[in-house]
Amino acid sequence: MATEATTVEASGREVRISNPDKLFFKTRGETKLDLVRYYQAVEEPILATMGGRPTMLQRFPDGAHGKSFFQKRVPNGAPDWLQTTEVSTPNGTTSNALVVADLAHLLWAVNLGCIGFHPWPYLAAAPEVADELRIDLDPSPGVTFDQVREAAQEVRALFEAESIASFVKTSGSKGLHVYVRLEPRWTSYAVRAAAVAVARELERRRPDLITAQWWKEQRGERVFVDFNQNAPHKTVFGAWCARPRVGGQVSAPIAWEAVDTVDHNALTIATVPDQLAAEGDPWAGFGRVPQTIDTLLQWYERDLELGMMDAPWPPQYPKQPNEPPRVAPSRARHEET
Repeated sequence: MATEATTVEASGREVRISNPDKLFFKTRGETKLDLVRYYQAVEEPILATMGGRPTMLQRFPDGAHGKSFFQKRVPNGAPDWLQTTEVSTPNGTTSNALVVADLAHLLWAVNLGCIGFHPWPYLAAAPEVADELRIDLDPSPGVTFDQVREAAQEVRALFEAESIASFVKTSGSKGLHVYVRLEPRWTSYAVRAAAVAVARELERRRPDLITAQWWKEQRGERVFVDFNQNAPHKTVFGAWCARPRVGGQVSAPIAWEAVDTVDHNALTIATVPDQLAAEGDPWAGFGRVPQTIDTLLQWYERDLELGMMDAPWPPQYPKQPNEPPRVAPSRARHEET
């Protein structure tokens, strides 16, 4: 007989978990309660990266194999201890978003069927300042994970040459993410400009491997540096968070030395806790010494002075200064004929 509910202790609170036996990950038969236990095991490192941040929820009421929906707004009936904050899109639409204040907040969301946490790159206490640069290495069709590994090492080398400390994690799917914790000095607009500069510089250095081209038809079989993941109100899948895959894969921080050998599909809610216990947190130094992006912004301004325009923005954003036309090159050529 299925258990109707259980209670777990987290952050000094009792958190009710309904239907703890509900199947969440089909490959090994892990349940909602197994996911709760996973987050309990990684409490310290996950709160070090997500603590205090507004977070969008990706809910799978029937488990990772079922239908899903994104939820920015905390639903009615949430407990009175739940911390929230107002987030706003560039178009002015506001939402009352969850703040990951402690483990109890995470487990409350898991109970709602959340298999996907997407934190914003700022603290709820300082929404005007983006304190993370996030380099999303997105493989185009036909690109292997070995190519993504190679691209990540190019990112690392670029940052090291500028004395910028960076940290890497698996995406939990097919890519890798490189993070830089920033001094609290820049808006999301400036951080996106830095990401554009990084993407273009990487493409110059390794045009055979890496692309900064926004339009898919121009990318070829290369690793795309998705600079727009740093645009205002954009989120990236959270570190240490389980992905909505039937194998329970995790977006797992790893050491740079592990990039060339890591089996990203083997980092799951079943394996990551033991690895963390045995090897420690590979992101233990993340945030201790915030970094500057002054050089990257100088690169961006240099490119503008050389006649380049800003990179294209996603379609839901208002038209930006110095932005090229939002039309795919093939369509533009067709309209000109």
